[in-house]
Amino acid sequence: MSDLLSIGASGLKAYSRAMSTIGDNIANAQTPGYARRTLALRETAGGTQSALVSRNVSPGGVTIGGLSRSVDKWLIDDARVSESDATRAATRLSWMNRAEDALSDDSNGISTNLTKLFTTADKLTADPNNKTLRAEFLQAAKDVAAGFQSTAKTLADMSDGISGAAQTAVGELNTNLDALERINDGLRKARPGSTNEASLLDERDRLVDQIATQMPVSASYDDRGTVTLRAAPSGDTLVGNATVTHVAVASAADGRLAFSVAGNSIDPSSGNLAGLGQAADHVADQRAGLDAAAAQFAAQLNAAHQAGTDANGDAGQPLFSGTTAATLTATSLTPDQVAAANASGSNGNMLSLGAMRGANDPEAAWSGRLAEQAQATASARAQESAAWTRADGAAAARDNVSGVDLDQEAADLLRFQQAYSAAARTIQVARETMQALLSAI
Repeated sequence: MSDLLSIGASGLKAYSRAMSTIGDNIANAQTPGYARRTLALRETAGGTQSALVSRNVSPGGVTIGGLSRSVDKWLIDDARVSESDATRAATRLSWMNRAEDALSDDSNGISTNLTKLFTTADKLTADPNNKTLRAEFLQAAKDVAAGFQSTAKTLADMSDGISGAAQTAVGELNTNLDALERINDGLRKARPGSTNEASLLDERDRLVDQIATQMPVSASYDDRGTVTLRAAPSGDTLVGNATVTHVAVASAADGRLAFSVAGNSIDPSSGNLAGLGQAADHVADQRAGLDAAAAQFAAQLNAAHQAGTDANGDAGQPLFSGTTAATLTATSLTPDQVAAANASGSNGNMLSLGAMRGANDPEAAWSGRLAEQAQATASARAQESAAWTRADGAAAARDNVSGVDLDQEAADLLRFQQAYSAAARTIQVARETMQALLSAI
């Protein structure tokens, strides 16, 4: 009878733990980073010592072999890499959309005012002495200069914003690296197969996932589950041998970003940091292009205006001063100082200025710049959509293994409840049999 009691007692203990594990699975079905847990149950080995019989017998029953997590390393790595690349694409697209907005006519009116400048020049060819048209011509020039200045400030603020976002991202990354080392320390002390170890492993994987969304990393594990994390593809150690090496970021004068680990330069190819780096490069290129466009525009219009004579017969003055978009300023002129005439007549210079419109004039050059930005943004949008489609598929494949299926858990719960009742009934039968035997004595 003592063997029967041992069998029932072992069943109660094992099935109670199994139901508790299922309860954890159900409670954490929506918890990010949680991997489904399974309790390993096996038949008690022969030749063991039971709780009630102190000799080398085989009482039977069930024993707990430990807790395991349902994970597939390859699927985890694939989902991690896919999400890292999708995060890079999303971050890059976000800032490229802002750059497109900054360059758009709705924001700065450059395109509209360039057209107005040339349209007013055309009107002056018909009425070169009209002071109202002359004033409109000068006002259009001022509005174009103001548009360049506004765009330059917006792009400069954008560079500062990207730099600030990079500083914040690196700070969060380093915080997660420190936390990961604390998890490693906990895993070194955790009892294998325990609930505590499983929770630490879940948190380890969640932190590595978070770090991978910031920059590409490679992870290796020892037999206790502690992770050694390295920057990819440089191989610089971030977490390992009970030490943590932080990532640093620096911003150049034009807003470009440089990342490093322990003084060694790294160039993230995916993750949020890569997206920020690519966005910073794009905005820096746009700022340089804007300065070049402003300088070219000023040089062309100044040369054209200075080729004519004003209403007083004096040589035309420069329309603009400044060599960059931020410093481009319309010269303070009176309507009489608009150089509409030249040697060919009172409207000759306006005719020449109107003839500038074509493939290489400021208006066409600016339209070409807007088209290039729109095309680059459209390409980034397509890449972002494809990257998230890939990431969603990889995450679904991982969740098919690691995720909690509530239907399966409900079926297992019912199965273990019945097993628990059977174990309890076994103890009851043993008790009733023992009482019957004692009563017969």
